Amino acid sequence: MVSSLMSPPWLCLGLISLISISVLVNSSIANTERQVYIVYMGEKPSGEILIESLNFNLLDQVLDGITSRESIVHSYGRSFSGFAAKLTEQERRKLEGFQNTKEHWQQKLESDVIIGMIDTGIWPESKSFSDEGFGPPPKRWKGTCAKNFSCNNKIIGAKYYFSEAKDNLSPRDVLGHGTHTASIAAGGCVANVSLFGLAQGNARGGVPGARLAVYSVCHRYRGCQEVDILKAFDEAIADGVDIISISMGNDHPSEYFIDVIAIGSFHAMKNGILTVASAGNDGPTPGSVTNVAPWLISVAASSIDRRIIDKLVIGDNRTFEASELMLNLYDYTRTNFEGKGSIILCYGDDGGNSALVYKAEGAVMIDESALDFGKQYPLPALDVSVAVGEELLNYINKTRNPVVNIHKSEEIFDENAPVVASFSSRGPNTITPEILKPDISAPGVNIIAAWSPNASVSDSPVDKRSVFYNILSGTSIACPHVSAVAAYVKSIHPSWSSAAILSALVTTATPMNESRHYVAELAYGAGQLNPARAANPGLVYDAIEADYVKMLCNQGYNSTKLKILTGDKTSICSSKNGTGTVRDLNYPSLTLHAGEGKSVNANFSRTVTNVGIAESVYKAEIRTTSKLEVTVNPSVLSFKSLNQKIEFIVTVSGPPMSSPSMVSASLVWSDGKHDVRSPIFVFV
Repeated sequence: MVSSLMSPPWLCLGLISLISISVLVNSSIANTERQVYIVYMGEKPSGEILIESLNFNLLDQVLDGITSRESIVHSYGRSFSGFAAKLTEQERRKLEGFQNTKEHWQQKLESDVIIGMIDTGIWPESKSFSDEGFGPPPKRWKGTCAKNFSCNNKIIGAKYYFSEAKDNLSPRDVLGHGTHTASIAAGGCVANVSLFGLAQGNARGGVPGARLAVYSVCHRYRGCQEVDILKAFDEAIADGVDIISISMGNDHPSEYFIDVIAIGSFHAMKNGILTVASAGNDGPTPGSVTNVAPWLISVAASSIDRRIIDKLVIGDNRTFEASELMLNLYDYTRTNFEGKGSIILCYGDDGGNSALVYKAEGAVMIDESALDFGKQYPLPALDVSVAVGEELLNYINKTRNPVVNIHKSEEIFDENAPVVASFSSRGPNTITPEILKPDISAPGVNIIAAWSPNASVSDSPVDKRSVFYNILSGTSIACPHVSAVAAYVKSIHPSWSSAAILSALVTTATPMNESRHYVAELAYGAGQLNPARAANPGLVYDAIEADYVKMLCNQGYNSTKLKILTGDKTSICSSKNGTGTVRDLNYPSLTLHAGEGKSVNANFSRTVTNVGIAESVYKAEIRTTSKLEVTVNPSVLSFKSLNQKIEFIVTVSGPPMSSPSMVSASLVWSDGKHDVRSPIFVFV
């Protein structure tokens, strides 16, 4: 599932000392009178967790009649963790009754968060979805469970929508994909899992305390229908999910008013729900990124530090090892390359089907399109580069009895990770070029997670192996990593808008190594997801429905198209909201689609909201290695209170650019504790 580097930092703390509640003055007071108590919770958590917000959330669960902000006196979080608050005796006893572990404290926050998974369903018997230790669902939950499916306190809702199918009607996952993504997002901790010995260890989702609501829209034989996807959005919003995770998309980017994911996620945004979607698996083709609407977050797939390689040894003892060969679960030797009972060498990766047709026992396939991620086959098989393929052909032609040994896959450490995968779809955004997509990258290569035992391990109908945990790659797999962190942020900041959460994830992302990505931000957006910083971004770029409507009008949408998307008959484009540019949207990244051979000159108007420290001063820093000149006015932002908003303008200028070309920079607002980073990207 997720590696320790992807985990919110509190999850690795374990048990701490008992919560001690001590009264500062005489405690012989009436139940309804309030007195100041100290709640000491041990050492400060590692990473940048917003302690004050955690304290407020904990207090909200025990207070009666006043808010946490009225109750709290002090938050302790710079050197150790805790707070002082005004409580009644009854509230004190309720607080004291909480299980005395940091893990339980955080799970209380998480357990109110519901992730809606729009996918292929779920395998409820998986150990990853045990509801041990869970209480009943949040009272606000309105969802239901299909009659032929058993929900629990972990999987609190499960529905299916198969408009073109009359059989296998159930949320039960027989394809594996939905089980995999759901367990990455919110699976519980399961010890000692592996795929036939590979990737052995503990499997755990990003927010194991969160609830899951499952909306199955993909049928084994009928695929995923748009009408069903839109129905799933409709019901997930009404049911009361907090985050929607959808690991699917169109074959190509579509206009927002005909894209059901754009339409569904727009209505989710109106209801305060962030939609997290996969960027697509059509990379590295430029402009292939799908799910490009600015009100959702689009996720690219990157590698992790676990590489899975194969070795191929031929009769003269030469060993071939590509940068990464395909995931092979077998160790196999044959004495020739052709004929029945042999290993065949062929051009192109056909999933091993040619080997099956010719009744071969293995396959070596020459295909350079996918050498950086693992894939399962129904027989011993792997991919090699063209260069390796030529050497193998030469060996066959010069050897009377060619011999090959396909070794079983093995794991090695990848010091270059994270690197965006070759398959991950690239920008630019072909629908709205001045909105950077993808937004962010996250682990999506060789990720082990829960699987349906009724699904094929290799997606081949002849493969009868059954497993409970499988290894997959794709932006589908990267998407739930981001969904998990979005849910984690939502658990700490339940009142934040979808735009605020998107901003928090984008501006706290870790910059990627540009030298390993020839299209830079078009591959990874703002960079690699950083859970340790996401909950405490310092500043956020917020936006509401009216801001997106204005952007669409500025892009050239007319009122007819606008109403199709928004569903609001009052949505119109007028002289008031259609006089600016797309760049006026308060987005956390700044992108300019420049004209070929023309000087670069553009302004970006932005507003940030203070969600960090009440009295704070942020200074602007421009980081660039290009010829871009970037100025910020004002360059210093002085905040006096939380939730205060301040506007500024970024001016980007530079010499004419040829086609195609691109340059990058970044704006970083820093107060000494928070670094709020926005990528600046200019392309022709």
